[in-house]
Parts: sequence; structure tokens; C-alpha cells
Amino acid sequence: MMVGSTEVPSRAFPSQAPMTLQQLQYIVAVVETGQFSRAATACHVTQPTLTTMVRKLEDELGVTLFDRRSTPIRPTTDGEALLAQARVVLREAAQMKALVKELRTGTSGTYRIGIIPTLAPYLLPLFLARFADEHPHAKLVIDEQRTSRILAGLRSGGLDIGILAGPLNDEDLETIALFREPFLAYLPAGHPLLKQRRIDRKDLRKAPLWVLSEGHCLRDQTLGICQHPSSAGHENIVYSTGSIETLKRMVNSGSGLTLVPELSTTPEDRHVRRFVAPEPVREVVLAVRKPFVRRKAIEALTRSIRSALPSRLRSTTLATEVIEGIRP
Repeated sequence: MMVGSTEVPSRAFPSQAPMTLQQLQYIVAVVETGQFSRAATACHVTQPTLTTMVRKLEDELGVTLFDRRSTPIRPTTDGEALLAQARVVLREAAQMKALVKELRTGTSGTYRIGIIPTLAPYLLPLFLARFADEHPHAKLVIDEQRTSRILAGLRSGGLDIGILAGPLNDEDLETIALFREPFLAYLPAGHPLLKQRRIDRKDLRKAPLWVLSEGHCLRDQTLGICQHPSSAGHENIVYSTGSIETLKRMVNSGSGLTLVPELSTTPEDRHVRRFVAPEPVREVVLAVRKPFVRRKAIEALTRSIRSALPSRLRSTTLATEVIEGIRP
């Protein structure tokens, strides 16, 4: 070293060695597991290998990505920003692989789908078996989840597709409208409103309602129509459920009433009454994170769902009013 010169740490002048997708996978794994040892296990490499590769990436970028003194290990301020971009790069790389696969094999592959519980038991039986028969090389991994978890899964990459109630108002997501599903009043036997062919929402303003628990978008939509939350008027009952069928049984016992989506009913059901126009509805959408390149799969799933719907729900001329609920 020359006399009078000052030795500068290597990170002040980043090296020119190119970073790799593997290194990005390693640093994301460290954040997700909170430990280098667990990250190494998750990535199927030894800990010294992973630690060395992370160090090389830090040297190349000229930053320290992690606070190694914390337990669990946390990213530094610079690390937070770079890790967010690393996730974007990894997601885009995965999209390129997915696009190549679709170009070669069409709709084949695995698709992770989240669907809200108030849709799953009524919509899935209509199309799922037929879709499986028509697309034998497409594997659907389906999980019932509340709206908030589906949105989080789409943003993180944990889910490929969401089937839920819109609108979502999220710039990172693309939505495809599937259908509009009317809400119907579900009334106990002998209720005076059953004498009417259709009912007005004002008839339910102070009605004793059973509603779903917090976090279900159908709860928010129901309250948006009736504006009177309660456990069917029982002030000494706080009841939490995620099941529409349970609410129906409570009504059938003669206690209160509820609102249900049309797919959960049958034409012969004597407990339901439609609302006068415009009918309150929920808009059911298919959601994916932008950009979602596997268009053939999305198109096939959309076609399958729409073609399986009852004719009334396939109509686009319904006089309806979309009820937007708060989605935590």
C-alpha cells in the first residue's frame, strides 16, 4: 500500500461479480425464517454455503442487509428496500418460467387457489369436477380463506388465484368479473314477509338478524343492507360463526332472520324472498397478481365457472345494486 493512502473497506467500492437468483432466494429465506441455519435448511444447502453467498451479495451491493445481532435476524433499513425488490425479481423470474411452461403445455401445472367460505360450498360443486375432467394436467390446490388472507396470499405469492367478492380496489391485482349474485332474505316459517312475493330493504331495517362473524365480507355486505347488527335481537348472546348453513338453522328454529347469497338456496326453498329492484348483490370476481402470464389457465377457469352457473346468474341484464363491504 502506498505511503499516505487510506485503506477503504471493500463495500465502498462494490465488486462487479453478478448477483444470482439463488442469492436473492437465500436472503428472502433468511427473512422468512429469521435464522441463517433455518434458511439453509429451507434452501437445501449448508449454512456455510448460504452465509458465504449472502456475504458476497452484501459486498457486491455495498450494503449490510441484515442486523445479525437481533434475534430473530432482521433486515436493516437498506435491507428492507432491497428485499422488497428481491421478491419482485424472484416473482418475475417465476412468471417467465410459468409462461414458458404454458407455451409448451397449455393449462398444465399447479395452481394455488383461495376461495371465501361463503362461496366455496355452493360454487365449487358446480364446476370443479368438470374442470378436472377437461383439464387433467392442471392441478388445483384449493383452500377456503377469508378475504384478508386471500389478498395477503396473492400479494406475497402464496396464492396464484383468488375467488372472492369484489370490488377489490388494489392496483397490484387484476380482477375478472365472474357474475353478480343477489342476496335473498331468509325468513322463519310463518313470518309475515313470506306473504309478499318480493320485499323492500326498509322492511328489514330493525329486524332481528343473525350475521356472520367479523372478517367475513358477507357480514359487511349484510350490515350494509340492513344496518342492524345483532344476534337476532338477543342482547345476552354474542355468537360468532362462519357458516351460512348454521345461520339458516338458527332461523329455522324460529329465531330471527338472515340474508343469504342466491347460490346457497334452491328454487323450492320456502324460506327465501327476493328484494324489489334493484336487488342487492355481490360481485364475484377472480383475482390474480399483476402481471399474471398464465392466461390460458385463467381463461379456462373463467369459462368453466361461468358455464356452470344457473341461467339467471349468467344474465347480464339483472337490475342490481352492488353492495360493497369493508374487507379487513
